[in-house]
Amino acid sequence: MISGASQADIGVLVISARKGEFETGYERGGQTREHVQLAKTLGVSKLLVVVNKMDDPTVNWSKERYDEIESKMIPFLKLSGYNVKKDVQFLPISGLLGTNMKTRMDNAICPWWNGPCLFEALDAIEVPPRDPKGPFRMPIIDKFKDMGTVVMGKVESGSVTEGDSLLVMPNKTQVKVLAVYCDENKARYAGPGENVRIRLSGIDDEDILSGFVLSSIARPIAAVNEFDAQLQILELLDNAIFTAGYKAVLHIHSVVEECEIVQLLQQIDPKDKETYEKESPLCEEWCHSCLPCSGIRI
Repeated sequence: MISGASQADIGVLVISARKGEFETGYERGGQTREHVQLAKTLGVSKLLVVVNKMDDPTVNWSKERYDEIESKMIPFLKLSGYNVKKDVQFLPISGLLGTNMKTRMDNAICPWWNGPCLFEALDAIEVPPRDPKGPFRMPIIDKFKDMGTVVMGKVESGSVTEGDSLLVMPNKTQVKVLAVYCDENKARYAGPGENVRIRLSGIDDEDILSGFVLSSIARPIAAVNEFDAQLQILELLDNAIFTAGYKAVLHIHSVVEECEIVQLLQQIDPKDKETYEKESPLCEEWCHSCLPCSGIRI
């Protein structure tokens, strides 16, 4: 879910309307809560909240059940950082029957719903703007050998065409673009926001790791040994203490690395964004009582 959401601009959060299933996903530690928080922290700025299984006998397209789910989700979405009025949309569907997915459902099925179907809602969402003329940046998610070295990823900035010369960072290897593929089709051009496969010459697949970045030669991405990070603590394991020595897995675009917290520098008040020096560790009890917690710079 993390690797998928890190490539996405828009998320479709599917919730079961069946009695008991929504409650299981929504309770603390449930998958619904976890996915909302991960989506927000991974940069998914817009959500479609799809209430599925509305045809179930325990629901039977009940407006009361739909309203109950929406009323419980809205405060949690706001708490997770979403602007519900601007960036979140709710709609009912039946995935099993395909109702209200590709075409709007018949009024006889659900007389209280007069909104769009799922495909209409997706098509109406404005994709965040990107700069096709910016320096080329494509974090590499995966690589394999196929008549040369093929890398996969999402173009975050700039554009790429067949014949371009690029750099693989951080090892600074110059490569040439032999072919560009969007979906399964060969393309001569790919712009920002597109998930692509690029065949390269000048490098072996064994010399590429997930997390490397395919970059412009004229304006290459910088390689650094250390950086300050601002974190939002969503939830800690039971009896865990977030302090120096805490071991975790770090996800940055397509990078996945084991890491260790060296020092907590500051705590940021989530209300007024003021910072103050952090002296004591964060405990599991403190984290649960203050969700979502203050930002921590490390």
